[in-house]
Amino acid sequence: MPFIGNQPALSYTSFAQQTFTIVNSQTAYTLDHSVSNGKDILLYINNVKQIEGSSNAYTASGTTLTISSALTNGTDEMYCVFIGKAVQTVNPPNSSVGSSQVSADLITGQTALGATPADTDELLISDAGTLKRVDFSHLKVANTPTFHAYLSSAQSIPDTTQTLIQFDTEAFDSAGAYDTSTYKFTPQVGGKYVVYAQMTPNSGDDYDTFELQMYKNAVSTDGTQAIARGRNEASDTRYVNRIVEFNGSTDFVFVYTFQISGAGRNIRGTKYDTFFGAYKIIE
Repeated sequence: MPFIGNQPALSYTSFAQQTFTIVNSQTAYTLDHSVSNGKDILLYINNVKQIEGSSNAYTASGTTLTISSALTNGTDEMYCVFIGKAVQTVNPPNSSVGSSQVSADLITGQTALGATPADTDELLISDAGTLKRVDFSHLKVANTPTFHAYLSSAQSIPDTTQTLIQFDTEAFDSAGAYDTSTYKFTPQVGGKYVVYAQMTPNSGDDYDTFELQMYKNAVSTDGTQAIARGRNEASDTRYVNRIVEFNGSTDFVFVYTFQISGAGRNIRGTKYDTFFGAYKIIE
């Protein structure tokens, strides 16, 4: 008659056996396999099965076998059979483990993460009902790239000449997207950014017009294509900001100034007076 049901993983199995080398006057021996207690082995001395127990022939725990009386090398023989040793690993069938088989403290009983996960730390998510692992780096969001730069010393602005402001010192630049030689911000991550700039003329300089102009990708000689302009006839600080969308590859932004006074004028070069920065919006 053919076999009915699942085919057994093992038809037959042999119990592990260990033969000991007798040491005169010794009562403690080391087992090849760890056991819970003496009932996990059958011990034979001179081919006679021994009775387990502290008041009998032997005890066993872990890998230590203790016999009640020392044996004599060359005269006595001793071996054991491991009847409690695992001989097979069985994996449960797919979808056979449910919530009732899982302890309620499966997660809460584990060590809590006390810091922001590393990029390579993995989380479990359900993707349309299918559990998947995902690195934290794919889930986290931040206002980056971001940068802030400023003019470190006074810059002279010629009369009636559009002039690129030389924000030459970085306070921070998370992705190296700002260039202190071209004074351009070119983020390599596409999206919308808040871009801001401030310029402060020297106090006491007389002029008719002093403008702050922010441009994306190209500059117009009359300032009409600026994406943001700040203008004031008094010797006050000019500040502009805009939400600008970048393609993440070639789009950039920079800042110009323009003044009409009949002579060259200076703008202040300190981190508090003349600066330029941007940060990505979390969408």
